[in-house]
Amino acid sequence: ICLIFPQRSPKIGRSLQDITVELADLQNKFSEYFNHLSVLDPRLKAESNTLVETFFADLPNLAKILDSDVEAAFSGDPAAYSREEVILSYPGFFAVCVYRLAHKLYEMEIPLLPRLMSEYAHERTGIDIHPGAKIGSGFFIDHGTGVVVGETSEIGHNVKIYQGVTLGALSVKKRMQNKKRHPTIEDDVVIYANATILGGQTVIGTNSIIGGSTWITQSLPANSVVFNKTENTISEK
Repeated sequence: ICLIFPQRSPKIGRSLQDITVELADLQNKFSEYFNHLSVLDPRLKAESNTLVETFFADLPNLAKILDSDVEAAFSGDPAAYSREEVILSYPGFFAVCVYRLAHKLYEMEIPLLPRLMSEYAHERTGIDIHPGAKIGSGFFIDHGTGVVVGETSEIGHNVKIYQGVTLGALSVKKRMQNKKRHPTIEDDVVIYANATILGGQTVIGTNSIIGGSTWITQSLPANSVVFNKTENTISEK
C-alpha cells in the first residue's frame, strides 16, 4: 500500500532509488512466500517468479482503480477535506485497498494469502470483505464498522455503502461452496446503515437507494427506493 500511496509510508522524502530498492525487496519477499506455499499447497502450480511478475505488472491498473475509490470518498463525504485525509485516515478506504490487492492474488489462485490479508484488514477496521468478491471502481464505504461483503458478491461501479451493511447468503450449507450465494449490486447504488441483502439470485438494480435497517431477499428493479416505515416499502424514483 505504501508503494501505491507514498503518503502512508513512515519514511519521509523517499527518492526514486529508495522506492526501487523497496520494490525489489518486496518482490523477493513475495517470491520466497510463493515458494513456501508451493511446498505446503499443491494448488499453487505456477513458478514463483511468474506469479510475482503477474502481480506486480498489474499494480498500475490497481492504482488507477484505487484512485477512483479515493475520489469517490472525497467527493461523496462532506467531512473529507482532502484526498490525503481519505488515504491516511479512512478505515473504509484502507479495507478496500487491502481488498483490491488481495482480490488480484485471489484471481491468480494464490491460496491462503488473500484471506490472511482480508482478515488483517477486518481486524484493523471491522470491515469484512472476502477477497473473492467482485467490486467495481469508485467504491466507497462510509464509516464502515460491521460491513460484511461475502465471497460471491458482485458490486458495480460508483456504489456507496454505510456501516453495518451485510451482503450475505441465504444458505451457508457446505454444498453451496461453488455456487453464487451472495447478491449482485448494480451501478450507482447507495445502501444505508445496517441494511441486509441476502441471496445469490438477489439483484439490486442500477441507481437504487436502500434505506437503513432494511431486510431484502428479492431482486429490485433499477431506480428503486426501499425504506423502513411500518414495513419495507418499494417504490420507483
